[in-house]
Amino acid sequence: MTQTQGAVRSRTFSWSDPGLNAAQVGRRSGLDLLRAMIAGELAAPPVMHLIDMSRMEAEEGRVVVELEPQEFHYNPLGTVHGGVLSTLLDTAAVCAVHTTLPVGVGYTSLDLNVKFLRPVTVRSGTLRCEGTVLQRGRRTALAEARLTDGRSRLVAHATSSCLLLPLE
Repeated sequence: MTQTQGAVRSRTFSWSDPGLNAAQVGRRSGLDLLRAMIAGELAAPPVMHLIDMSRMEAEEGRVVVELEPQEFHYNPLGTVHGGVLSTLLDTAAVCAVHTTLPVGVGYTSLDLNVKFLRPVTVRSGTLRCEGTVLQRGRRTALAEARLTDGRSRLVAHATSSCLLLPLE
């Protein structure tokens, strides 16, 4: 990604064919698929480049993603747009569910319930979003995500329900 900070700011980015990763869903366990993306064996999803998510870690039932707030994330109020924060929360929560899936099982989001607790700006420091699975059954899973700023203050919280689907 390139970015300018002159009078007229601009940003460009590139991504790989998302169909290559999508073809792996259900053929590998969820944790294996995410670890392959983290290791660079598979490309990161385009949305990670779009909003410039910088780091991800994954283990069974838990995912962490990070983002450095930038001006291009801002809404008209001069703070990071709630949609960007919601994307981080959604990514961490549903990817935590993804880490629990065996080969042959996929998922889709049923809902995302977000609470914004404080404004975020470029001065907030690195945002860290940790998603954890609260409960996983045969057909549904419930996860939460906690978004903290560079001073470890909670800035947003979310819960997400996912529908688990056999892919065979």
